[in-house]
Amino acid sequence: MVPETKLLLQLWEPSMSVPVLYQQALESGQFPGMTARRLRNVVVECFAPRYLGDGAAPARHLQQLLPTLGNKELLQFLLLFTCRSTPSLADFIRQVYWPRYEAGDQELTNEAARSFLERAIDDGKTAKRWSEGTVRRVAGYLTGCAADYGLLEGGPRRKRRFLSVHLANKVAVYLAYDLHFRGLGDATLLRHPDWALFGLDETDVLSELKRLALDGWFVVQSGGEVVRISWQYSDMEAVCHVLAEN
Repeated sequence: MVPETKLLLQLWEPSMSVPVLYQQALESGQFPGMTARRLRNVVVECFAPRYLGDGAAPARHLQQLLPTLGNKELLQFLLLFTCRSTPSLADFIRQVYWPRYEAGDQELTNEAARSFLERAIDDGKTAKRWSEGTVRRVAGYLTGCAADYGLLEGGPRRKRRFLSVHLANKVAVYLAYDLHFRGLGDATLLRHPDWALFGLDETDVLSELKRLALDGWFVVQSGGEVVRISWQYSDMEAVCHVLAEN
């Protein structure tokens, strides 16, 4: 939903309720190939859960950043917010995508996604057992989402090649500050599972933050198991303002 998300971010205003945003989108004429029912599903079931939760912070921040984001940066932000609202996708990326990528596999198949879903169902992670057709369809959604957000080759296919992925600087700075303002301690935020969406473990995160510290985003001190970070900005609005200027 990348093009649709960009259009909806441009239409959205902080005072808008979800029904008002849907009506605005419907009347905008910017979704000519989409039925009213499909557009409503996009707004209510996709855009709202991903970007209007947490006081609409994701939408507010993305609106501020959007004019200066490259495509890679935008896709990584969308991946982060989508995974936060869609645990199945987040688990698939952390438990299937990255282990296979790090093992040197060249391709990821829908069958791998299907096996992941079947294990989750067997482990009781769904309210009831899914039909074979549902498992097959959702497996395709998982690999399709990974392609949409730049982790796999695009196009409709049952087998996709891995793409090289490295966490963008702006996304890393945003995520570090976001976790900090959520109340996580300096050492604890290094272990947050959001980093694993980009293939990073605790050691990797510390290295990334030390590298970014050279650009003045924060000051990082570490020794043994002790990590101390001096944060340069007082809220996410200030962080986004500076990110938008870089």
